[in-house]
Amino acid sequence: MTELSDEALLAGMAVGDEQAAVAFVRRYQRRAFGLAMSMLGDAQAAEDVAQEALLRVWRHAPVFDARRGSAATWVLAITRNLAVDALRLRRSTPVDPSNLALLRQVSTDSSPDEAVDSWAAADLGLVRALRELPVEQRRALVLAAVYGLTSEAVSRHESIPVGTAKTRIRTALVKLRRALDQPAVEP
Repeated sequence: MTELSDEALLAGMAVGDEQAAVAFVRRYQRRAFGLAMSMLGDAQAAEDVAQEALLRVWRHAPVFDARRGSAATWVLAITRNLAVDALRLRRSTPVDPSNLALLRQVSTDSSPDEAVDSWAAADLGLVRALRELPVEQRRALVLAAVYGLTSEAVSRHESIPVGTAKTRIRTALVKLRRALDQPAVEP
């Protein structure tokens, strides 16, 4: 089974082949755990996320479509999304924008060369633009965009009126759009 491609193992999982499932899980358990650990910094939480990710892969193996991306990308995307959900549940305060950049930089590339190319092309302008926002606007935007809070929830979290929360979020988005639309100036 170890010589079979990821897609072949997924196809086997889809039809209930236990050996294919075991081979696939063995192939991806360390990568899923490593990604979750790098994002969460907690071994127990990372183990839970990796286990849930591989369980979801098993459940959804019949709908995997290799035309939309590789199996590795699919598994790691599921793992990343679960880790982000775990972070949202665990943290009640916004994260520093530089930490958001680290989450973006977790590599799902299949080779070191691809990773280098991806990182070299990464747009760090977003981090710079976030840092330039006033603290209140940055907090409101991160609460809304990263944690998925509504403007009403941002209002309660920050102890401000709903209108103020909406204004801070909207103003921050406009400023980010302007900052990202401008060509970068080299120092």
